[in-house]
Amino acid sequence: MTSDEDSVRVVAGKGIVGDRFFGKAAHMDAAVTLFAVEALEDIARELGEAPFDPLLPRRNVVLRGAELAPLLGEDFVLESAGHSVAFHAGRPAHPCVWMDRVLAPGAHRAMRGRGGIRCRPLTDGLVHRGPAVLVSNVALDASRAHLSAAVRRAGFPDLPGRLRSGARSVHNPASSTTCGDR
Repeated sequence: MTSDEDSVRVVAGKGIVGDRFFGKAAHMDAAVTLFAVEALEDIARELGEAPFDPLLPRRNVVLRGAELAPLLGEDFVLESAGHSVAFHAGRPAHPCVWMDRVLAPGAHRAMRGRGGIRCRPLTDGLVHRGPAVLVSNVALDASRAHLSAAVRRAGFPDLPGRLRSGARSVHNPASSTTCGDR
């Protein structure tokens, strides 16, 4: 069962303590899943449904205002409540057919390319519900948070500097939502 927590402990290379995939070899490079709630809101609108509960897609961390697609293949830091955790965004998080049952018929197809990103934690730390900042060396645009996690094409240079994108919660307009188990 997916739980909604005020904070979760992240262990480098292993994932979120308490998650069903914590420390499992097959999931080490994709132990933590980040998801932009704007994608879920778009999917509900496209399917003609009321807004979905953001816990239903079983993603570990749900963010508002954070474009995730450009992070694929990159390292980034999620800062919350005075703590920070570094991650490597390894691959898109593909939805399973179960989405058609827990969200609505057609949700699996609609969620393809918008299921978030699967990450490897690079450092130990805590991720808290509340105001959060996503720190990255690639340009991020909060207005594009709902878009598909298309893979970046090779040959595009990384942008220099420390760019920040605000991340806020689904449940509280100024927080990041964390889930301890998917």
